[in-house]
Amino acid sequence: MLSIKIRQREGQSLETIRGEMRDVTGDALERKIATSLAPALDSGGYEAVAHDDDISLRWHRLPVADGIELHVREDSPAAREEAVIAMREAVRAALGRGDIR
Repeated sequence: MLSIKIRQREGQSLETIRGEMRDVTGDALERKIATSLAPALDSGGYEAVAHDDDISLRWHRLPVADGIELHVREDSPAAREEAVIAMREAVRAALGRGDIR
């Protein structure tokens, strides 16, 4: 689960994580994940939009699930490996929710 991996990267033990997750609702868990991912995903998106029409820039296509892929421009800070992995896992986690399928 993505939230466990995030907490482990923050230096928490599995025992501590287990204790934290006992009483956490799904919505609260999603908010915690979003808060943890925000710094990695903060890519200056507003400034980057101005360059999206430039055909000389390359885009990476990242498969997420059957029929779903993310497109990340290679010059974007969000193209860093850890940000790409975080985005892909966040989308996969969201797809697992019954209200999104």
